[in-house]
Order: sequence, then structure tokens, then C-alpha cells
Amino acid sequence: MTERAARGAVMTTSDGADARVAFVTCAGRPALQPDDALAAAVLARRGIRVEPLPWNAAGPPPGAFDLVVLRSTWDYHLSPERFVEWLAWVEASGVPVLNPPERVRWNLSKRYLAELEAAGVPVVPTRWLDAGAAAELADLARELKGDGVVVKPQVSASAFGTWRAGARPDAAEQARFAGQLREEALLVQPFVPDVAAVGEWSLVFLGGAYSHAVLKRPAAGDFRVQYELGGTFAPAAPPAALVEMAADVVARAASSCVYARVDVLPRGDAFLLGELELIEPHLFLGCEARAAERFADAIAAALRAGAGRAGGPARRDHRTAAAGRP
Repeated sequence: MTERAARGAVMTTSDGADARVAFVTCAGRPALQPDDALAAAVLARRGIRVEPLPWNAAGPPPGAFDLVVLRSTWDYHLSPERFVEWLAWVEASGVPVLNPPERVRWNLSKRYLAELEAAGVPVVPTRWLDAGAAAELADLARELKGDGVVVKPQVSASAFGTWRAGARPDAAEQARFAGQLREEALLVQPFVPDVAAVGEWSLVFLGGAYSHAVLKRPAAGDFRVQYELGGTFAPAAPPAALVEMAADVVARAASSCVYARVDVLPRGDAFLLGELELIEPHLFLGCEARAAERFADAIAAALRAGAGRAGGPARRDHRTAAAGRP
């Protein structure tokens, strides 16, 4: 699928001032996260007001805003169908959404990795399994080779439901795998030991351009790099070849996106795409002096781009916009 780079008309004045922008959060953590608060402060200095809007809790209707920006929707994977319905409801209200809903839906399942791999992007080798399929984890481990395998849900976030099995999975690991596969679609990848030794790269793109990168490392004895699981991260300067690879991924699949994070795993002398995050990635804005300004620039540019479009733009009646909420 080629990307349809369609940003909706955004409602505001020509310079973006006086706009009201929603940063979408979630019911469990409804406030702006510290990272996003940095960008909100920059936008506030420009006269653009940012407010949190939990996607799955009571809040102002989308018609109250000039622009809706997905940010810390960190529980969407627990109710993906409901999230897609909510996204369609916001889209139908006429309020522009970033990242573009078409890209968000495409990015919802990790199956997008197969599409990128078919297009020539180097991706961690992956076996895809539909829910209810019959499969032996030991067979998959033999196919993928290496020091064990990593099992993940195809729709997941923050390493939810992700675990590691040995190179020769035992009966308990097979039982865990089979039980999970009965309930949801899975993917299986080889364990990449370089992540523990070297780290996993996250390259952040804002407004389509490379901004900054961090190197993430797992806690001792773990393989997951998420900071909520004990992982650490630090600013780092990636090799030029890595930036070039990440930029190619963004050009192929996220050119219409205001933000994107490309997660890359080192494997020997090579780099392999782990994930392209377009929904709710941590952008590590506090790790680079101008990152929050760049994110604010991208949002302000989106507001300006829509200001002169046909219909220009007035916020919809709140009662109308609230009708039919999923």
C-alpha cells in the first residue's frame, strides 16, 4: 500500500495563534506526559493552547478543538476495535487528526512490518501467526535460529504480552505460547542479543525530518528496553548509515506524519527495523535541546497549512460533535 499523504484542513488563524489543540491521552493516565508538556509549553508561548483529551474517558468533544494530536494513548492495544471506532468518530467530526488516521490504522497491527520488508527494508526476521492457528514454538525456534525467540502480540504496545522463550522451548513455554495464540494473533522473532550488549536505537522524526536519537538498554537480566520495565535511555549520535536507513523508512511510510519514531536493532554489523511507531511513541523530547521546538514547529505548520483552505474553519458546535460517541 502506498501512503496517501492527506492532512485534513486545520481550523485556526493564518499564524496558528488562538488555536485550541488536543493532545490525546488515555483514561489511566489522562494528564499530559512530561515529554508532551515540553511541547505544550512552547506552543503556549505562541498563543496555541494545548489540552489533554483522554480517548476513552469523559472530556470535551473533538469539535471543541482545531486539531487533535494523538500522543499518550498508551492503552489502545487493550481495546483496539474501540480505539478504531473512536478514531473514526473523531475523523467524522471534521476535526483534523494527526498523525493521519489512515496511517494510524495501518500502523495498528505490526503486520505493517511485512509490507516494509517486501519493499526492501531490512526487518527482524518474523513469523506471523493468526489467532487460533496450530503451531509449535520449537519448530519456529529452529527456523529462526539463534539464542531463543521473542513472542509478541501483533497488536501491542509497551511490550505488553511480549516474552522470551529459549532456543529449545520446553513444555511450559509451548503451553504459554499455545494459550496466547488461542486468544490473539502473534508474531515470533529471533532473540537479538546485541540489544542487551549494545542497546536498541530510537530515531525520532518531527515534521518529516530527523530530529534526534536515543539509545535504549534493558535492565540487567531482561531483554525489554521500555523504561517502565526498568530499561534506561540516553541521548546518542547514531551512525550516518542508520539515520539514512530510518529516513528511508519514514519516506516510504510516514511522510505525512507530524511525528514518527523508528526503532532499530543492531545485529552484528547490520541494522534491522524493529518498529515504526506512528501512534503513541515516547518522543524523548527532553533529550535534545531543540526537540520540543521542532515538534511545536510541526504542529504550528499543520495549523497554518489548513488555515487558508476552503471552508477555512470554524469549530463545530460542541453538541453536534459529541453525538454518536463510541
